[in-house]
Amino acid sequence: MIPWTKKYEPGRLSEIKGQDDAVAFLKKFISDKKRKKKAVILYGPSGNGKTASAYALAKEFDLELLEVNASDFRNKDKIESSIGNAAKQMSLFGKSKLILIDEIDGLSGKDDRGGVQAITKVIDESAFPIILTSNNPFDDKFSTLRKRCELLEFKSLEYKIVSEILKDICKKERIQYEESAITALARREAGDLRGAITDLQLVSAGSERITAESLEQLGDRMKMESILQALVKVFKTTDPNIALTAFDNVDEDQDKIFLWIDENLPYEYENPEDLADAYDKLSKADVFRRRIRRWQHWRFLVYINALLTAGIATSKKERYKKFVKYKPTGRILKLWWAKQKNMKKKAICQKISEKTHNSAKNVYKDVFPYFKHMFKNDKALAKRFTEEFDLSKEEVDWLKK
Repeated sequence: MIPWTKKYEPGRLSEIKGQDDAVAFLKKFISDKKRKKKAVILYGPSGNGKTASAYALAKEFDLELLEVNASDFRNKDKIESSIGNAAKQMSLFGKSKLILIDEIDGLSGKDDRGGVQAITKVIDESAFPIILTSNNPFDDKFSTLRKRCELLEFKSLEYKIVSEILKDICKKERIQYEESAITALARREAGDLRGAITDLQLVSAGSERITAESLEQLGDRMKMESILQALVKVFKTTDPNIALTAFDNVDEDQDKIFLWIDENLPYEYENPEDLADAYDKLSKADVFRRRIRRWQHWRFLVYINALLTAGIATSKKERYKKFVKYKPTGRILKLWWAKQKNMKKKAICQKISEKTHNSAKNVYKDVFPYFKHMFKNDKALAKRFTEEFDLSKEEVDWLKK
């Protein structure tokens, strides 16, 4: 059976829904033979059309698509052998090429592996345009890549757009459905169109009509409810085997899982000794997380999961029977969000510091406030700054806000 995500893959950029600005930019990027930068990073949440847009772009402009997944080719040698030479040579059929490097978040960025440096070299030497995809390109490990790439945001899709696409697929597959069921499916996927299409195919198998009851089999794929179900598995059991699998099907990154647990532990664990023991497990998991970030020792992931699940579950002497309404963290999560937004500011400061021979820290603290004020209030100066500091369209738009 052909996956519907493949069967209904957009053949033209006009078929990409909800990303009009991004699509217009891609057309201009690929058509401009005098483009200032050879590569563009498409970034945003999973399943919102980044990779599909690259495929549609190649089809529409009759380009040979050369695709690699960065998480599969993480070191220097593999990247150079897979796309190094191909990025310099024309196709055997005389066609131009489009190089797609998918999911660069899988790169470690460590010097001993050289993945980021290898991709940077490919961009510098490539005779063809390159598209990279990422969930978060503002990580410090991508600083050298950002300098060589345009940044293009793919926003999370509204549920109404996802719903219309799902209805269109139902029509083509001759599937009957309840309007409320399709709307519920679109809402629960939280902007992940790829996930929504996959789930639509799943619930339609062997069913003549999609109803609200049909969605019950999806269970753990529910974005918000899945994290709540996982917390129940951890907090409401003392069996380590049950707790260990709690986050296996949860579509949340590890940082947010830490925050959810940290926020709700005091509400669940009433006994001071239980609470202290649970926070001890949480702090040890955080130590291992720090070691992964510092030394890239990914084998520690198994210890982090064990501490966050079985460790916290077995910290209590007995299961608490009271009902607790689990909620996302407030202050800590706001700090985390602020840090993510601040990454753009840091990236701009880094560019300014290199051109002015000043430290990024000093630029961030003393120069940037004046820079942003001048940028917003003097169009001629803004244009000059854009050229002088090699600012991307995304950075310019951010400065103008």
